[in-house]
This record gives sequence, C-alpha cells and structure tokens, in this order.
Amino acid sequence: MVPTLAATLGVKGHRPTAGTRDCKDLLYVFCVVNLLSAALHSNTLESPKDAKKQTGQSKNRRLQEAFADHLRHIGRSYPAHRYKEVVLLIDNAPWHRGKPVDAALADNPHLKLKRLPSYSPQLNPIERLWKALRRRATHNRLFDTLADLKKSLRASLCYFQTMRQRVQTLLQSKRKKVNRTVSASV
Repeated sequence: MVPTLAATLGVKGHRPTAGTRDCKDLLYVFCVVNLLSAALHSNTLESPKDAKKQTGQSKNRRLQEAFADHLRHIGRSYPAHRYKEVVLLIDNAPWHRGKPVDAALADNPHLKLKRLPSYSPQLNPIERLWKALRRRATHNRLFDTLADLKKSLRASLCYFQTMRQRVQTLLQSKRKKVNRTVSASV
C-alpha cells in the first residue's frame, strides 16, 4: 500500500508530495500473457502482515500454493484438448517450484515451464507488462486500504485485457531490440 514513486509534473516552485502508511499488507499478482493473442489471465493473493499467524504457513508456501492455483487457472483457460502444449516462461523465483507446483503440473501435463537464466529480466516479456501496470495502477498514489489497491490493479488489468493492441506493442517493441542486439553480436 506504499505508493511507488515516479517522475511527475508539478507547479514550478512547489514540490509534489506523496503520503505514506506504515502498513505491511501485500497484494501479489500472478499474470500470464499470451504472446500470440496478447490475452491476459491474472489472479491475486492478499497477504496481510500477520498471514503466517493466520494460516500457519510460510510466505514461500503460500506463494507456491497461489502459483499452483494460477497454473490450474491457466490449464482451464488453455485446455489440453485444444492446446497440445502451453509453454510458460518463468524466472527462478522460489515459489515457482515445490510440491504444490508439481501437483498442479501433474494435473495439467500440457503445461510446460521454461526457466529463464538467473538475473535476466530483460528476457522475460511479462516484465514489460509489469512495468506498465505499475506505472498505470500504483505510481504516485496512496491507497487507504488493500481493497483500494486491489481495485486499482484490477482496473488496470481490465484495461490491458481490453486493449490487446497496447499489450502487443509492449511485447514487440522490446523483442525487436533484443533481436537486433542478438544479430549484431553474432
């Protein structure tokens, strides 16, 4: 609920301010983008500051189970009878592996995880969407409650779900730069 700060315009001689809260509630967003159609599928997980006391689970375990639920959601969105293989590019986050994730992949054998090299976010297309989503939903804004943050994120995700051309532009602009870099270094 702490706002992300970014450059902004203001009146000359007056410094813009953004408030802050001492709140440790978190909202995790899981999202997959189809590189061909630019369709988005997302899930959220609220994590209050005392989640470990409430559930008795570690943060990593809660995120593993949420990611496994997200994989099942993707499996329903892209069923095996219509899609022979669905390849998901993921980074090496600790919640992208574990027993709950293995169980979700066993339920959906057509889902294949391809792990990207460590410390290479420029290779992951979803990172460009995350940047645009944060800019649109959270930059220079203070949210009174976790529900307000969730509402803002959902509104921005709905925008990107309906504006697929914008998502394709985000994904393709960087892809061309990466391709030029690869061909120049060969």
